[in-house]
Parts: sequence; structure tokens; C-alpha cells
Amino acid sequence: MDRLFIIILILSLKSVTLYGNDFVENDTLVNLFFKEIKSLNFENSNNLISQFKREKTKVILNNISDIVYFRDNYPIQNQIKIDTISDYLTNSLSFLALGYRDLYINTNNSKSFYYFSKALLNAKSTNYIELKKYCILSILEFHRQEILQSNTLYDKYIEEYSDIADQPIDWFWIKLYGVIFHTKSKKLDPKFFTLINELKKIELKNKINSKLLSRFNIQKAYKFEVLNQTDSASYIYKNIIKINEDLPFNKHLVFKSLIRLSEIYSKKKKYQKALDAIEYSKKFLNKSDLAKSNFYILRYQSKNLEKLKRYEEAYSSLQKSLEIEYDLDYRRNTLQNSSLEIQLQTAEKEKQILIEQQKKKRNQNIAIGLGGSLFLGSIIAILVYRNTKRKQRIAEQQREIEIQKTEKLLKEQELTAIDAMISGQEKERQRLANDLHDNLGSTLATVKLHFDHLKNNRNNPYVENVEELYSKTNNLLDEAYQKVRTIAHEKNSGVMANQGLLPAIKKLAAKASNGDQLQIEVQDYGLEERLDNALEISIFRMIQELITNTIKHANATEINISLTNHDSLLNIIVEDNGKGFNAKVLPEKDGMGLKSIEKRIEHLEGTFEIDSTIGKGTNIIINIPI
Repeated sequence: MDRLFIIILILSLKSVTLYGNDFVENDTLVNLFFKEIKSLNFENSNNLISQFKREKTKVILNNISDIVYFRDNYPIQNQIKIDTISDYLTNSLSFLALGYRDLYINTNNSKSFYYFSKALLNAKSTNYIELKKYCILSILEFHRQEILQSNTLYDKYIEEYSDIADQPIDWFWIKLYGVIFHTKSKKLDPKFFTLINELKKIELKNKINSKLLSRFNIQKAYKFEVLNQTDSASYIYKNIIKINEDLPFNKHLVFKSLIRLSEIYSKKKKYQKALDAIEYSKKFLNKSDLAKSNFYILRYQSKNLEKLKRYEEAYSSLQKSLEIEYDLDYRRNTLQNSSLEIQLQTAEKEKQILIEQQKKKRNQNIAIGLGGSLFLGSIIAILVYRNTKRKQRIAEQQREIEIQKTEKLLKEQELTAIDAMISGQEKERQRLANDLHDNLGSTLATVKLHFDHLKNNRNNPYVENVEELYSKTNNLLDEAYQKVRTIAHEKNSGVMANQGLLPAIKKLAAKASNGDQLQIEVQDYGLEERLDNALEISIFRMIQELITNTIKHANATEINISLTNHDSLLNIIVEDNGKGFNAKVLPEKDGMGLKSIEKRIEHLEGTFEIDSTIGKGTNIIINIPI
């Protein structure tokens, strides 16, 4: 009976698997093609096309590769058509080609969003994981085209991409679009700087080609602009222009770099150079969306003409840019996108319902054919289902009990940690009181005794050794002064007393560095002013402990410490290239370990994050409100 049930189950699964997959291309070949085009390796992707089996697939892949490479310079020869009765792969590729055609060649962006979404919907019914990733990237690219980011519909697609990301280049794209959307929404919070640092880490650990790296570098240059490091920003923008001038698929980076250079020249009051950069940018206009490109040119041109007192030309440029801005009608476009999103979600649900109905019909046909055997199999299935559900209920109850035990244990540990912190503070106060009483108190008592003796006998001519008594009293006062300094020095560890947090950390890094064996670098942004003394000591202790842990356990040769003060939030990043560890299981040891640091940060109402890969190093990110 069990064997019969298994046969029935296999037949049912086979009927479901065959649905909608009339033809299947080689999985490895499809995935390789989209890996190469995702990395902007168009020569490799074009070489792969000839290896596909069907001519129809080759034609559509050629269309996709050419459109993405040439963008608005794509020479249209054949109209792209959708084969609506074909398999999911063909439909997905066709919709993808149509989406890029409308995104880069036509101006109907809302239609391209519809096509990309349909491509993703069909891709989800296949086993081609790289095709699914590229469809999501296409939707994110559509959202990147907006001048101002007026909605957050892209969030769900970044999350969806993160769920299936399994390669460094996937995380490169995810972090890159995160930075882009932060920039376009004008919300340069600490998350922007964190994403930039995470992208830098991916760049250093993986070989990212210069064509793809330019898309990150333009964001890095913008970070330098925000930090008023315009020389560094200008250098990067000029390098991007030099590398990408002859690459059609990166032409938009050249255009944006020239626009940003004009803004930097304008801030330096080099208004004619700013106008020259704007004029040169016209060579790299997006032909499919002249309105958007001309909007940037006219708006920046107006600002610089006004500074040169060419008021009539400045007014004319400003007026034209305002007319374009009105014609673009951002809000209506955003509402259209939101409406399309709802329609596509509804269509996806309807499709799933249709698939379920067809599955049900197939199962009914199998049931008629198998008759009594299926009846017996159904009884077995019901019994197995009930037994499974009963086991699931028991497992859920046990899991709930374990969760309650864990929560109780964590609460007890938290209380213990708080008690330990309070106890430590009390011990520190007691130690300070003992030092004052035992060391300083006895010395001052002796001084007072000598002073009283001198006072009572100041006019007594028979008192001997008066000068010696003065000398001893003076020496005792010096001794008391030195003891007060020693106690204060021990209290602040001699670190923060005069110079502050940043010099103390740099001094610590210099002392801990050891030639070729270990190099520690410190980078800072926005730490020109001192912080609260207690906060500086606490931060210094945490960084000191993190460096000590790295030296003891990580076998690292490089440690990078980054401190950024932006919008009343201190962002601390400590990176090393050591052996790494399992961040989910923090080692519990005495002293100020990682868990103790985490508790201290919670006490300061901050956040603490560990990103460690065994064999590649550790990245610790701390955010503390100040």
C-alpha cells in the first residue's frame, strides 16, 4: 500500500512539473548568459548565444544583449513580438526585451515597468535563478530612471533579490541600488555611509571589473562631495569620464559625472569651467529621454549663467527647465507605477489560482483512472497528514516551551549583567575612596600636624629645626599633589585628559601597529569637536578591547577603524582581514568581551552589528547617538 501511495504521489508531482514547461533550455547555459550580462561582460554573453538550441531563443537573447549594450543608440531592425502560446522562458525573455526597448529606446517608462514585471512573473515559473535575478535588476533599473525618488516601491524588489542572492556580485548590485536610492531620495543618513563602506568591502574582496566598478565609483565620488572633499570627488569623476567615454552602456555615467563636475566648479566660483563641462555633457545625452537630460543641463546652466551676470540667458534656461519639469509630471508617473503594481499583484494571484485549478483537474483525471487504488492511497494520505499535523502541534508546543525558557534565561543574564555593571561601579568608587583615605588622607594629616606645630610656635625662639620642618611640610604637599594626579590619571587612564577621543585612538593604533606583522589605520569624518568625557572613555575602551581581541584571536595583518559623525550619530566600523569566526555564536569569556561591548552599546541606546566570514575577516559596525 505504501508503494502504491508513492507511485500516485510521483505521478501527481510529475503532472504539476510538466505544466507550462513545453521546452526547457540548458539551465547552466541560461544562468551563464545572465551572469555575464549582469557583470557587463557583453563579449562573453554574445559568445554564449550560439550554443542555445532554439533559433527563437537566440534571436531574443541577441535583442536583449544589443539593447542593454547600445541603449538609446540601438539600431532597430526587427519588431520584438511576444509568443503568447509559448513556454515560460520564451515569454519571460520576450517581455524582458520589450521592457528594455521601452526603457532605453522609447519614452513610455510606465509600459517598461509593466513588461519587466511580466518577465519576472514568467521567470518565477521556471528554474532559471539568474533569469529571475536579472528581471528584478531590470525593475530596479526602471526605478533608477526617476529624477526624484518619490516612492519606495523598489524596497520589495531589493528584499526579493536579497532572498535569492548567492554570489558577491549579487550583493554588489543590492548595495549599489541601496546607495543610489538613498542619494535620489535626499536622505543621506548614516545608512548611506554604511552602504558605501559595505560596497568598498565587496570591491576589495572580489574582482569587480572597471566597467561595473564605475557605477560604484560615481556614488563614492558623491560621498566625497557630501563631505566637502571636492578634490577627491573631481578626481573620481574625471577617471569615470576617461574610462567610459566610448562605452555606450555607461554613457549615462559620463553625463552625470560632467554634471557633477560642473556643480563642483560652480561651488569653487569657476563658473565658465562649469559651463564648459555642461556643454561637453551634451555629447552624452540620453536620446530616448531628452526631456530629463535637458532638465539637468538647463537647470545647472541657469545657475552658472546667473553667477556670470548673463541674466537674460540664465532666465531663459531656468524658464525652459521649469517647463520640462512640469511636462515630466512626476507625481502622475508615480501614481501610475503604484496602480500597475497593484494590477500585477492581482494578475499574479489570478495566475496562481488558474494553475491550482488545472492541477486539481489533472488530479481528478488521475483519480478516475486509478479508482479504488487512489481511494486507498487517499486514506493513507489522510492518516499520514493527521499524524504529521499531530507531530507538528507537539513540536510547536515544545518549541514554545524552549522559547520561553530561552527568554527567561536571557532576562536573567541581562539582570546579571546589569548587577555586574553596578557592582563594578561600586567597586571602582570604593577603590577610589580607599586611595583617598589611605594614601592622600594620611599625607594630608601629617601636613596638618606640621602646619599646626609651626603655627603654635611661630614666635617661640626656642623651637629648633624650623627650616627643616618647613622643608618637610613642602615635600609632603608635593607628595599629596602627585598622589592626586596619579588618582586622576588612573581614573581617565591618561587617555582623554588633554587631547580627546580621536588622538587617543590614533595613538593607540600607532602603539599597537607592528611593522609588517600588523598595520592599524584610523579614518575619521566630522570629529572636529570633543564629545562628552564619559562617552569618549566608554568608546575608547570598546575600541581598545576590539583591537585587543583581534590581536589575540584573529591573526590579522590589517585593521581599519572608521569613525563618522553625521547628523548627531557616531558611526564606528572596525574591520580586519583575520581568520573570522561564527558571528551567531559569540564566545562567552570573563572581562569586556563582545557580549559586554554589546550591553554597553545598548546602555548608550546604540546598535551593534557583526559581519564575519571564516577565512576572510570580520567587520563590526557600531552606531551611537551623540
